[in-house]
Amino acid sequence: MDEINRWADIDENLLKEISKRFHAYDDYIQLRLVCKEWSLKLPKIPNGNKIPWLLLPDETVKNHSYEDEEIYHLMQLAAADDETLDTCALEERDIYHVMLPEMQSYNKFIRGSGHGWFIVQSISDGTMQMLNPFTNRRSYLPPVSAFPDIIDYQPDNHGDEYTLWDFRDIRSTMERDLVHRRHVYKVIINSSPEHDIENFMAVVIFGPNRRLAFYKPGNMRWVEFPTRDKWFDDVIFFQEKIYAINNYGQLYEFDTKTRAGLKGGIHETRPPSKIFLSPLRHKYLIGCPSGSLLMLVRHIEKKGKEFETSKFDIYELKRNRKKWSTLDNLGNYILVIGFNSSVQIPVPYLSKGNQIWFTDNLSLYYGPVAQDIGIFDLDHGSFHRVLLAVKFLCPPVWLLP
Repeated sequence: MDEINRWADIDENLLKEISKRFHAYDDYIQLRLVCKEWSLKLPKIPNGNKIPWLLLPDETVKNHSYEDEEIYHLMQLAAADDETLDTCALEERDIYHVMLPEMQSYNKFIRGSGHGWFIVQSISDGTMQMLNPFTNRRSYLPPVSAFPDIIDYQPDNHGDEYTLWDFRDIRSTMERDLVHRRHVYKVIINSSPEHDIENFMAVVIFGPNRRLAFYKPGNMRWVEFPTRDKWFDDVIFFQEKIYAINNYGQLYEFDTKTRAGLKGGIHETRPPSKIFLSPLRHKYLIGCPSGSLLMLVRHIEKKGKEFETSKFDIYELKRNRKKWSTLDNLGNYILVIGFNSSVQIPVPYLSKGNQIWFTDNLSLYYGPVAQDIGIFDLDHGSFHRVLLAVKFLCPPVWLLP
């Protein structure tokens, strides 16, 4: 008994140092389960911080010995030094391997993340689920066939499974896999689906015209927003409201707390005068603790089948103001963008502020291609790109604890 107690009372710092040698998350879980004391001393997520994790799809393991297993990698860029940032391929250091049997690379892809959960969609049947990769808990959302623009879905009518309203708002038929691959652009959630289920909500940018719909527990279908405007680039939950931005740079605001349901529309603030309109000038929205909204404009160049970010513009809409102003310094914050809920994170958890962390959420190709991933440093106007030589079947996604 004394021997067991001695191990249970191991110095906490020494235990955490030992835990750094566990690269497989399954092994890390086993370490926490040795005894109650170790479970209390070790965080559920390695390193126990709020630094985003980067989920790297199955294609990244082809040079390892895991080819017969469904494995994803979790990587923390903030734990990496300059040598790791400059690497072209994956290294074992600071990477944890997670077994996700639900995520078969050729059949499923991720279209959102937030609050420690991924939003996963199946190509074969169009089902959508929320998955927590650390606990393996899951919860379901209505499938693709339940979107507002879907008229009918007949899975046995091969080649014309879907009847829907196309980008011209004309009734059309379309093949199943094409709809499942392209119909969901991005999904965000306002909280963990396991907490405060009564107020839980998910929002999706969907369809060929990128419109908005929402889901609340009890709904059988996605419900379209009280606007039929289109070409939305991003949407966020912020201060008990929903804000969206379209490709024109127009801001939208919706109130979620009205008795009559979701209400709102075009915000009175007009787009910045110098903003660019183009699919290669992608807009993101970020809410700040100060109450301000940030609009990030990502300038992208197309190179063959691949995309590369060339610059960023940042605009700020301060609380109670009606005009965007340019912003050239984020101070002690970074912005994290991609298929995740766009967020701002304070620098105490990081090595350096005034940066933009980005992944590729624009690629329309579903074969293995290089992805636009990296860090943009506003202080020096420089890019640190990562994993340049690794080709992914679908874009890596930030996981936000």
